[in-house]
Order: sequence, then C-alpha cells, then structure tokens
Amino acid sequence: MTVTGPSGVCNCLPAKYAWLALRGRAERLSAISFCNPPTKSVYLIKNDYIDDSDQITDVYYTAKANGTLAALHEDLECHQAEVFGLIDSVYSDAALPKFEDGRKPKRNPLNDNFHKGAFQELWSRINRKAVYRVEFDTAELTQKCIGALNRELRVTKLQYSVQTGIQSDQVTDEQLRDGTGFSVTRNETVKAVSARSSVKYDLLGKVSEATDLLRQTVAEILSGIEPSIFEQYRANPEHFISEAARLIKEQKAGHLIEQLVYDPIDERYEADIFTAAEIGQDFSRATERLKNHVFDYCITDSGVERDFVGELDTSAEVEVYAKLPRGFLIPTPVGDYNPDWAIVFRAGAVKHIYFVAETKGSMSSLALRDLERAKIDCAKKFFAKLAETNPAPNVRYGLADSYTKLMELVTA
Repeated sequence: MTVTGPSGVCNCLPAKYAWLALRGRAERLSAISFCNPPTKSVYLIKNDYIDDSDQITDVYYTAKANGTLAALHEDLECHQAEVFGLIDSVYSDAALPKFEDGRKPKRNPLNDNFHKGAFQELWSRINRKAVYRVEFDTAELTQKCIGALNRELRVTKLQYSVQTGIQSDQVTDEQLRDGTGFSVTRNETVKAVSARSSVKYDLLGKVSEATDLLRQTVAEILSGIEPSIFEQYRANPEHFISEAARLIKEQKAGHLIEQLVYDPIDERYEADIFTAAEIGQDFSRATERLKNHVFDYCITDSGVERDFVGELDTSAEVEVYAKLPRGFLIPTPVGDYNPDWAIVFRAGAVKHIYFVAETKGSMSSLALRDLERAKIDCAKKFFAKLAETNPAPNVRYGLADSYTKLMELVTA
C-alpha cells in the first residue's frame, strides 16, 4: 500500500494495514490512496482512541503526550512516525492549514535604526513644542484685501443651456423614461445679465463666517473695492461670496505669517507617537522592507514619496531617516502642519547633516495650494526659531521634489 501523508511525502506501509489510512471522515481522505478495501480500525477502537463519531479521543492525545501509546503490530514498529502522523492528519484538525484574520491590523515595527544615537540626536532637536503669537494689524489687512479683490476678483455670470428636440413618432414607455425617445436638434447657452431670485443672501455674514473676520472688517473691505468689481455680485451672488472669501483668506494667511513669532516651550513630543504609528497603516501603500528607515516599511502617500524613499534607502550619504508620524504636528495660524521626513546624513558627506524635508510633486509656489504654501512658510519660521535654541549643527528645513533637489539643499 502507498500512502501520501499531509506533507505530500510517500509513506510505504504493508498492504494489510491499509485500515489505518482509510478510517475517518471522507473529506479528509483526498490525500490518501489505497489498494485494499477498508477494514475496521481495530487498533484505534480497541484502545479507545476513537469515538463513535470517528473523532480522536482525549485518551489518545494524553497517551501520545505521555509517550504511553499502545504498541503497534510488530510489522509496523519501524513505521510508527508515519502511522501516527497519518492518524493525526485524518482524524484531527491539527494538520489543516491555519487561517488568519486578514482584517486584523498589520504591524509596522520600529527597528534598531530608531535607537541609533544619530537619530535620537536629531529627534531631540525637533521634538520641542512651541506656541505662536501674531500681532494683527486690521487696517493693514483691510488695505491688502481691497487691493487683492480689485486685482483678482472675477465672477462667472450665471448661464443655462436650452436644448430643442423632436419626439419620435413611435415612442415606448422605456424610451420616455431614459430619454432616448427624443432627438436633439439644437443646443443654446444663454447667459443671464443678473441673478434674479427670491433668495436673500447675507453677504457680510457669509464672508465673515468663511474668513473668521468681524462683520465690520468685512464691510470695510467690500465698501473699499471699486464699484465695477462689486457690481459682479448681481451677476452671481454665490460665486462672488466664495471667490471674495478665498481671496481674503489668502491675504489673511500671508499677513499672519509675516507677523508670526514662535516661542518654544518646555513640553516635548514623546517617542510614543512613533509606536502609535506601528499599527493601523494601509499596507497597500507600503514599500519593500527598508534598511535605513526607523520602521521596517514606509507607508507612502504618493509616487513622489515612493521614489524618494527608494533613493534615501540606497544613498551612501544617508545614515538614518524617518517618515514622521502624523502625531508630530507644528501649530500654525492656518491649521496644524505635519512635516514629511526627518533625515540624518553622514558626517562629512554634506554641509547640513540634520534635515527636515517636505516632498511635493512640484516646486513651483504657484502649483502649491495656498494652504500648503502658508503652512510651509510657517514651518520655515518654526525651525529657524528652534535653530536659535539648539547648539550647532542646526536642523535645516526645506521643500524638495526629489532626492537630487534634497542634495542641492544640504550641500548649499
């Protein structure tokens, strides 16, 4: 008799003992081929190793664990391992493959790179928290907003499309429902001279709410713009409100940044923000296993970041680096900011060995969204202030769209 065990290895047993491989639940026998017809499992039944439901009993498991299993027939003594392996595979679930919960969060562990002295030195230089203060000059902001609205506020007039068509001679209910029972013969776009509506707009209230400015300040701004610019409100009130609010917010952000001052405080970010980032990550965006990153893998947000990681991890100049966890935040007047990277270069390889980088697909300030640009400008002030409080060498901060650009920044 030839028996194929759970590992696919062929085990040869005397044919008269085919019963050892044949007794059991039918679904477990797909891996077993036999020559002789099945007979009763005398050995298993005689020793109370199997119950009426063809399940292995605790008596068998206990005897096996204690090494006190009943002796096999002398012809099978040399095949004990194969025989009992077969019994376990046919009658027990132990040999079945183990399935894990695919929905369980995977873990991206911190590795020894995190504990390197070089990285801990960089971390100690950037983990200090700070508060900011702004000396707000309302009159100056008002004039800047008036100028921006006069230069850039352009409102699209309301327009609507008119389609003329002919209904088919014979049209079904289904064609009426899906619109195929008509053929369009003419399209016309009509622009409205003004928006005539029964809806009452709270112009000051809406702009004030969107910009976080007082109604009085908004009134001073709107009353100061040119009449031809304000006349656009009649053509499309909603677009006027949204565009005016956007331009005012841009001027406000720029004004705040100009007057922004950071004051470091004694409180610091703890290392637990890194351990918190070990789980709950989207591994569909994970890189291959890395050698210089503080985590085994890096969860990237874009193709630019993935390429950046590839070059960082193979660079001879980089000693260790980290994708900063989302818990590391810099406060700004336009919302908290989370820098992308903290990088330590090898001493002597570059001019600035400690660097915090932001990666973007475009280096053009025009391509960056206004909010992103404002946060980056705030971060420059934050790290400049930290540099005043830390001993040399200082931590530098910059924007890079590639590793080549990063090397330009750290060698300049």
